[in-house]
Amino acid sequence: MTLKDQITEDMKTAMRAKDAARLLTIRGLLAALKQKEVDERIVLDDAAVVAIVDKLIKQRKDSITQFAAANRTDLVDKETAELAVLEGYLPQRLSADEIAAEVGKIVTELGATGPGDMGKVMGAVKTRLAGKADMGLVSAAVKQALSK
Repeated sequence: MTLKDQITEDMKTAMRAKDAARLLTIRGLLAALKQKEVDERIVLDDAAVVAIVDKLIKQRKDSITQFAAANRTDLVDKETAELAVLEGYLPQRLSADEIAAEVGKIVTELGATGPGDMGKVMGAVKTRLAGKADMGLVSAAVKQALSK
């Protein structure tokens, strides 16, 4: 079963359970997936679905930060609940140590020496670690590896 099929099944389960909050989040995710398919005239594979889920998670985290700054706890709670649902569709993430090890390997493979090689390293890292790691942590690990 593909990840997209799993999301569709989870939507049906949420409908049967009358779990309105979960259903709303899953429908939003499915709408984003469908929009991508229609716009690019493609069928999404699991990696593309994970990329979209990652994007939606980043949006939720940004919203939580903004709402917390504005003391809107009601909206923070809503976004946090949506974030928890979306995170359930991500594969197991790499730890900070595993990310640093992978970045170190890639830097060595590419022969990168300094901050000027950041773009080249990030391009390689994104293809290898897409969906497996938080790109914010990856970026920090690349900066650290190239500053040595």
